[in-house]
Amino acid sequence: MQSSNGRTHGAEESPRGAADNQEEQGVTSPDVRHEDPWRDTQTTGRADLDGAGRPAPTVPAARGEAEAVTVRARDVYLEVQRSEAFQEVRSRYRRFVVPAVAAFFLWYVGYVVTATAAPGFMARPVAGALNVGMLAGLGQFVSTFLLTWAYARHARLRRDRAALELRWDTQELTRGARGGVL
Repeated sequence: MQSSNGRTHGAEESPRGAADNQEEQGVTSPDVRHEDPWRDTQTTGRADLDGAGRPAPTVPAARGEAEAVTVRARDVYLEVQRSEAFQEVRSRYRRFVVPAVAAFFLWYVGYVVTATAAPGFMARPVAGALNVGMLAGLGQFVSTFLLTWAYARHARLRRDRAALELRWDTQELTRGARGGVL
């Protein structure tokens, strides 16, 4: 295995430590780097290398047990995804989201196009210093809050219970595929 300072270490390394090893090799650096046995390659972004400069092999799973559980759990999720209950939850979601997004996008684009193409119309006073552009801009905020409220209400009334039951069934099937192990 190769350390972060480019030297290989392993069976040939001195039991006294990296600093003593550097002194033996004639390295007299004021900033001595110590080996960190708990260094995680995923957090540092560096891969551990074997003595030849190639990535070190990963440790295989014991007796293939983890792969068998993963395959069975994957089959459970694919089965749930094909189920009629899952398709119903997804269709209820799409029936609300697609028209709501389309309407909100048209309202927003209409506001931007009108503000750009018809500045005289947007500058038309409504009451005092309040003009059409300001009301339309405030309408954008109001419509965002209304859309959020409508989405939460739709989810609560039409999807949450079915999705929760589906999640419960999926967890039960996955638990059964793992042999009752949590």
